[in-house]
Amino acid sequence: MRDHLPDARLVQYLEVMRGSGRDDYPVAAMWNAVLAGVVFQHPSIEALIRELGRNPALRDACGFAVLPIQQKPLAQLVPDADTGRMTIAYAAPVAAHAAVPSSWNFSRFLANVIELEETLGMVTQMITTLREQLMEVLPEFGHHLGYDGKAIESHSTGRVSRTTGETSDPDADWGKHETSGVDARTGKPWKKIKSWFGYGVHLIADTQYEIPVAMHLPPASHAEQIELRVMLKETFAETPELAERCRDFSADRGLDSAETKALLWDTYGIRPLIDTRELWREEKQHPDYDPNKPITRPLFPERVDTIVHTAKGSVHGICPQTGEQRDLAFQGFEADRHALKYRCPAAAYGLDCQGRERCHQAGGVTPGEYGRIVRISLDDHDRRIFVPTPHGSPSWHRGYNRRSALERINNRIDHSFGFERHFICGLAKMQTRVGLALAVMMAMALGHVKDGRIEQMRSLVQPIPATG
Repeated sequence: MRDHLPDARLVQYLEVMRGSGRDDYPVAAMWNAVLAGVVFQHPSIEALIRELGRNPALRDACGFAVLPIQQKPLAQLVPDADTGRMTIAYAAPVAAHAAVPSSWNFSRFLANVIELEETLGMVTQMITTLREQLMEVLPEFGHHLGYDGKAIESHSTGRVSRTTGETSDPDADWGKHETSGVDARTGKPWKKIKSWFGYGVHLIADTQYEIPVAMHLPPASHAEQIELRVMLKETFAETPELAERCRDFSADRGLDSAETKALLWDTYGIRPLIDTRELWREEKQHPDYDPNKPITRPLFPERVDTIVHTAKGSVHGICPQTGEQRDLAFQGFEADRHALKYRCPAAAYGLDCQGRERCHQAGGVTPGEYGRIVRISLDDHDRRIFVPTPHGSPSWHRGYNRRSALERINNRIDHSFGFERHFICGLAKMQTRVGLALAVMMAMALGHVKDGRIEQMRSLVQPIPATG
């Protein structure tokens, strides 16, 4: 990992910031120790210092002295008491000091790292560089992208001080995430609300290789939909080739938005695989509403027709003779027409349909033996409901199921990188720490790929097999 992290510029700036100050603990060694704390999952600097103190091999790997550092005796000129001539005398050497930096040394060093991230974005810039390097070694990297948001609590409790009127982390704020559904056993609706004080990690990742691609970290109250659109524009502007590579983009139903789906397809030609919310409520107030049947509405409300659709975009035909409802046969997306193409299920599957003629009359068509064709123009219908890859189709499910990669990445952020239990307050500190964790994750993946261990690209501390 150390050889593949693009940190040379950051280390140079840290050297400049140290200037002519004391160099008991070299900048490179301090930086290596910080990285070791991330890789070996130390929850705090104090835990890292304890490990450095009892592990001389780790001190040596970082670049610290293995034994306590002994200063040279100080030479000075002193007059001889008998002759008055000046002679050289050596003062007693200063007591040896520990080879391991103190918490004060680390605090001052980390303050410089945080300043470079806050002013120049040097830590998160490594994510962009690593993204481009991964694209070079993995030709399919970026084909399948996905998004997920994650809550990260501040170490602050969020309580407002009576004296200052602020919390101990004024950069953070309160966020709320609501999930709901219907219990499969009882049929009763449920709702769960999670609130936290802190920040939100907004993450775009490659869902095939399970590697981060881009990150934003605003206060917890920032809306996911707005952050996602900003991230898409920013990421694809930084790396245009990624937009050209990307074939589909998945996200959960919390990101369901006509604006987001239209942005992905119209601007970048990326198929949105975002779960669709069922927002229709009017039909539930009707006295004949049956909760066991999906709600449907006419596809062409301006005329009396037999074609209906659900809130998730599935398209059905209702036989005018028998009242039977059948799924229309999906025939693909016609890019030149910017339309979804469906075919009469009776004609497509060789079924008997008593109301075929009346159906054709309702649609104002005379299709012949091939059967009726229904085209849904995206320009004329709800862009939130109708997308190039229809919700629920086999290709939609294949792409959407890959989104579980985001959940595994978030799990590693929590458990492997210690964000479930941490001591961080402040946006700059949190941005630096999360950015460093993702950069380490990407650099380790890059190293494994370049060394021919592609099967270990997601492994953090798994031993490398011996060779030769």
